[in-house]
Amino acid sequence: MIHASVRMVLPATRLSEVTGILAPLAERTKAERGCLGCHLYRDALEEAVLTLEATWASEADLERHLRSQDYRQLLLVMELAQVPPEVRFDRVLHSTGFETVEQARG
Repeated sequence: MIHASVRMVLPATRLSEVTGILAPLAERTKAERGCLGCHLYRDALEEAVLTLEATWASEADLERHLRSQDYRQLLLVMELAQVPPEVRFDRVLHSTGFETVEQARG
């Protein structure tokens, strides 16, 4: 499983425009083969920060998405960022849920 994220600091004057582009893009991404989830977040503490996160079932699914027209659109949106965007691809080998909290708290 691969967790992909893009964090962008945008000019406040472009925030609404960028949200209008990325929200439908996130919805389309959710429908792609191999996408386990895709979400667009606005930071509650930093006004003009947006983060787009997606989780992919496999490397092949991620690579197909990276070659898509939607990812090309995301690359164009990233050019609007005030500072270079933070782009991450984290490979997840193992994950747990609330049982980890229960185990730690006894």
